[in-house]
Amino acid sequence: SLDQKLFGVFPHTVLKKQSPLFRGFDDEFYIPHSRYTENRVEDILSKSELELLAVSPQAGVFAVKSRDNRHFFISGHPEYDPDTLALEYFRDVNRGLNIQVPANYFPDDNPKNTPLVRWRSAAQLFYTNWLNYYVYQTTPYDIREI
Repeated sequence: SLDQKLFGVFPHTVLKKQSPLFRGFDDEFYIPHSRYTENRVEDILSKSELELLAVSPQAGVFAVKSRDNRHFFISGHPEYDPDTLALEYFRDVNRGLNIQVPANYFPDDNPKNTPLVRWRSAAQLFYTNWLNYYVYQTTPYDIREI
């Protein structure tokens, strides 16, 4: 559990550049996060059956998979719409919660500004790669082979 909510859009880097899951990714990519919990790098690295794929200096672990390519664990929210963090922020402000402005989201950290979307291409590529390389290409054509 974190002392305060990890909230915003954070830069990430790929640790396993040869991973098909991150084929075509830029050297740095952005992903939204909104959570009170964390997955510690040392905990992931202590499990030989897991492979740490991508991390963020601010947000920590982003992507982990099992070495057999059957299980994937994602701690961010690449699926978020452009206004998801804004809606969450304004909801919490209206509830009277002491919430910080989501990091790297509103230009000049001003909630009156339209959010800057910088994760859409990484999100699209992430899901496309997952479906192509880990679902489509590994699923037998003949159902009797499953």
